[in-house]
Amino acid sequence: MTENARAGAETPAKPITRARLVASRFVSNRLAVAGLGVLALLYLVAFLVSPFLPWDYQIIDYGHALEAPGARHWFGTNSIGQDMLAQTLRGLQKSLTIGLLVAILASLIAAVVGSAAGYFGGWAERVIGWGLDLLLVLPGFLIIAVASPLFLGRSWLFLVLLIALFSWMLSARVVRALTISLKQREFVIAAQYMGASPAKVIVSHILPNVASFLIIDTTLTVGSAILTETGLSFFGFGVQPPDISLGTLIAEGSSAALPFPWLFIFAGGALVVTVLAANFAGDGLRDAFDPGAQIGAAK
Repeated sequence: MTENARAGAETPAKPITRARLVASRFVSNRLAVAGLGVLALLYLVAFLVSPFLPWDYQIIDYGHALEAPGARHWFGTNSIGQDMLAQTLRGLQKSLTIGLLVAILASLIAAVVGSAAGYFGGWAERVIGWGLDLLLVLPGFLIIAVASPLFLGRSWLFLVLLIALFSWMLSARVVRALTISLKQREFVIAAQYMGASPAKVIVSHILPNVASFLIIDTTLTVGSAILTETGLSFFGFGVQPPDISLGTLIAEGSSAALPFPWLFIFAGGALVVTVLAANFAGDGLRDAFDPGAQIGAAK
C-alpha cells in the first residue's frame, strides 16, 4: 500500500451532521434555492437601491403626471407625478417588513402557547385547546378590518400585532402535538428527574426539537402575512396614507389598470414574485427537514 493510500485510509471521514444533511437537501432543490435567493434579493433591492434613485417616493414631478415608463421615470409616474419605481420600492419595503415581523411574532406565540399546552396537559391543555378552536372559527380578516379604524393615525406596528394575533393558531396545534410526543422522550424525563423547572425543560429541550418546524412555519407565514396585509390595505383597512405598501399601490392602480397599466403591473408583479419566492423557500425547507413529506407528495 502506498503512503498516499495509507494516509487516506487513516484519515477519519467527517461526520455527517443533521445540519449538513438538511443543507445538502435544501441546496439540491433548485426552486427552493431560487426562492430564497429572490427573497433575499428583493430585501436588498428594496432597502439599498431606494437611497440612490433620482426620485424620492414623495417627490412630485410636476408636468409629468401619468407618464409612461421611459428614461426619465423607469416605471412611469402616477396621477400626481410621483415616480412609480420609488413608490414600488417603498411599498415593497413596508410589505416585506410587515410580513417578516408578523411571521416572527406569530411563530413565537405558537411556540409558547403550543409547547405550554402540550407539556402541562390536563386542564391547561383543554383550556388552550378550546381557545384555539374558538380563534380558528372567528373570521380573522373581518375582525381585523373592524378593529383597524381604532388604530388610525397610529403606528403601523399595530397592524402587525393584529395580523399576528390571527396567524398562529394552526401552528400552535402542531407544536402542541410535537410537544406531547417529545415529553415522553428519555432526555425530557431525565431533565424532570434532575429537578429542572417546566420553563427550563420547555426552553432547553422542547423548543430546540421543534425549531425545524418553526423555521419552516416562519418562512411560509411571510407570504401569507404579506397577502393579508395587501388585502387589508387594498380595502383601506391596512397601511394608511401617506404611507405606502404594495396593497395601497395595487388599490390605487387597479381602477386605471387598463389605460395606465404601469400603475398596477409593477406593484402587482412585486407581490406575486415575493409570495412565490417565500412559498418556494418554505416548501424547500420543509422537504429538507422532512424528506418523507416530499416522498409522500410524489406518490
